[in-house]
Amino acid sequence: MSGSNACAGCGPSIAMHMILRALGKETVVVNATGCMEVVSTQYPDSVWNVPYIHSVFENIPAVATGVSRAFKVLNKKGTVVAIGGDGASYDIGFGAMSGAMERNENMIYVVYDNNAYMNTGIQRSGGTPWGAATTTSPKEVGGKKVWQKPLPFIAAAHAIPYVATASIAYPNDLDAKLKKAKEIEGFKYIHIHTPCPVGWKFASNKTIEIARDAVECGLWNLFEIENGKFKFSFKPQLVPVDKYLKEQGRFKHLTDEGIAFIQEHVKKARGQLEKLENANINERLLF
Repeated sequence: MSGSNACAGCGPSIAMHMILRALGKETVVVNATGCMEVVSTQYPDSVWNVPYIHSVFENIPAVATGVSRAFKVLNKKGTVVAIGGDGASYDIGFGAMSGAMERNENMIYVVYDNNAYMNTGIQRSGGTPWGAATTTSPKEVGGKKVWQKPLPFIAAAHAIPYVATASIAYPNDLDAKLKKAKEIEGFKYIHIHTPCPVGWKFASNKTIEIARDAVECGLWNLFEIENGKFKFSFKPQLVPVDKYLKEQGRFKHLTDEGIAFIQEHVKKARGQLEKLENANINERLLF
């Protein structure tokens, strides 16, 4: 992918480069409506350099299923990767994704998570974090008042063979997870944290720093769930959340009490994840 019209410092665009580099040229991309479709496929051009199908928010897993099954019928080799943002993954397209996971269709599904509906005006989504201001969760009311949907664990609850989280600040970790997913039969789910300078309101040269800070403070955790078994792929000693929050305009309205509330959430979440380490989630869910 080269020559897109993405914003300076665009986290999702960085992720797309990493995805294609890891998966190689024998890849078919099925991409939902959203930022990455808009900046990369202005007619008559495409910047993907691999076969590319654009579909709507609701059904990229269904389209990817058709491609994957066609490969099988034709005895062709290739990787099918479905790529969606918050709308296609957390909310509008969740039903089709859940159906493909339940059927264990052979594809890699990648979520590029920029925490809101950025393409249509920075509206809150199921992936918007607590306290973040968006155009539909304004700072005047304290931002969003619920936590984001735990989508990787919802995916894992479908008993698919591979679930992983990743960050553009840790490219080697993401590369390894994509290459592992490529070799696994069935539905593989990879969820990438991709900061958005416009929606999150930070300087465009700070994207990787912001992504790294999210991991180091524990507001984004890197892990794998392979055949139901949970393990961290990187577990830093947690630093306070203050720096990560204060360097983004979407959190500027937070009071000290709000920051303390988020800090306590991080502490509890890390404790819960540590209890899962090396445990088999499928056994806990009685699969």
